[in-house]
Amino acid sequence: MSSMVDKPAEPDSRPGTVGGVVGAPVVARADSLAERAVRGPGAESVTMTAPFTGLRTAVLPQASDRLARAAFARARRAQCSWAATSVAQRQRILLRLHELVLSRQKEGLDLVQVEAGKARLDAFDEISATALVADYYGRHSARLLAPRRAPGALPLLTRATHLRQPRGVVGIISPWNYPLALTAMDVLPALAAGNTVVQKPDNQTALSALWLHELAGEAGLPRDAWQIVLGRGSVIGDAIVEESDYVCFTGSTPTGKRLASAIAGRLTGYSLELGGKNPMIVLPDADVAKAAAGAVTACFSSAGQLCVSVERIYVHDSIRDRFLAEFANRTNALTMGSALDYRAGMGSLTTPEQLRAVSDHVADARSHGATVVAGGNARPDIGPLFFEPTILTDVPEEAAVFANETFGPVTSVYGYSDVEEAIEKANATAFGLNASVWSRDTRRAREIATRLKAGTVNVNEGYAATFGTVGVPMGGMKDSGVGRRNGAEGLLKYTESQSIAIQRGLRLRPPRTVHPAMWTAALTAGLRLLRRLPGR
Repeated sequence: MSSMVDKPAEPDSRPGTVGGVVGAPVVARADSLAERAVRGPGAESVTMTAPFTGLRTAVLPQASDRLARAAFARARRAQCSWAATSVAQRQRILLRLHELVLSRQKEGLDLVQVEAGKARLDAFDEISATALVADYYGRHSARLLAPRRAPGALPLLTRATHLRQPRGVVGIISPWNYPLALTAMDVLPALAAGNTVVQKPDNQTALSALWLHELAGEAGLPRDAWQIVLGRGSVIGDAIVEESDYVCFTGSTPTGKRLASAIAGRLTGYSLELGGKNPMIVLPDADVAKAAAGAVTACFSSAGQLCVSVERIYVHDSIRDRFLAEFANRTNALTMGSALDYRAGMGSLTTPEQLRAVSDHVADARSHGATVVAGGNARPDIGPLFFEPTILTDVPEEAAVFANETFGPVTSVYGYSDVEEAIEKANATAFGLNASVWSRDTRRAREIATRLKAGTVNVNEGYAATFGTVGVPMGGMKDSGVGRRNGAEGLLKYTESQSIAIQRGLRLRPPRTVHPAMWTAALTAGLRLLRRLPGR
């Protein structure tokens, strides 16, 4: 395969941009990584391009419905032996994977940057999240999956145990925006629970998932325990829904609702992480400089293509002007570029569709009278899919950006006079994925956080505090989804709950020689006694 451009780009003379090398060793690795995807004779292929340059990165095989179903058949055959592998052995594989991700991170960083167009620091967020997930489930799976004893119906005579059994084969549909981290967050706990996995990552960023798949194999994971199929949802989507014992999907709310409807007919489980229109509330006592700096990260990391990024900011009227000035200054100072190093503060959008969506939202907001305080323009001089980090004010309800998710580097700032008003506005959305509260009084901020209808809420942070704490669950309320990833819930959702009780001696029905009235009177006395026993 031909290499991408290896010559450094000429640096842009305007403020806020950096040039850089847009070629990468990963392109030479694309063929070997693509070989890891399920393929068959005569299968179609697609050619993917890099957001930084528009040049070719990989040729990827596309699975047919038949190939996808064959992958599920192999996964089902492999599942019995994988489930019989001790949890301790599964944990050791995850801990070896943790070390491989960290030691080989340069290649992973290059991959994520070239495929997704991220700045390198944002790409490192994916490396660190992947390592954290592998470490968490590598250390805690045995404890979380361990059988639990429960008090029996009759003390000493009834022994009850609660077990967690793997569901079987898990189908995972992964998005393009966080290709490495979300693969890890969904695939690794499914494997840790004893399931096998068939994953469909998005073609645009499939190499990142294939890279982690390769490292998992080096760590000791049997190849058929985790298979990657590539293709259009219209071609292999039915196979994933019909062959999976559980489906995990991350993507848009309309697609998630259609998928849930299709899965419901099979009475199998699913989890969905969907859209968001995430709010940030800045209280009047907040440190303005810290809140503005936090907003830059919360709004523009990964060019705003993060499900938990902030798109609405509510600032108390008493500090709104100061906050807006500080926020605009920091945003204007944010550098954009395609360098495979840490010079750029923000990278590119990932797809032409996202560039159109962002451009349309900003143009529509302008046409409805919104004010562009910072940014507002595409930057083809840097690369084909760059768009400036953008701050809007005076956005009316009629503008599309007011209530609809942009999924790009655009945020709107609003004032408020009373905290009850801010809470009401923050909750006035169909979504409920993430939120942020800023204040010097963390007790007060936490109380406000409990009143926000969002699955995760960060105090004096935008999203990273909850995103990086993999021991607590993450997911959405309302139209932002169903179910959780991370923490105990992120593992146990991939299991079936099973209860086994062994009865000894006395039966739970009266013997023929005892009248039922005497039996129930004795049991009534016993139930009253049980209430006084400790540990029940």
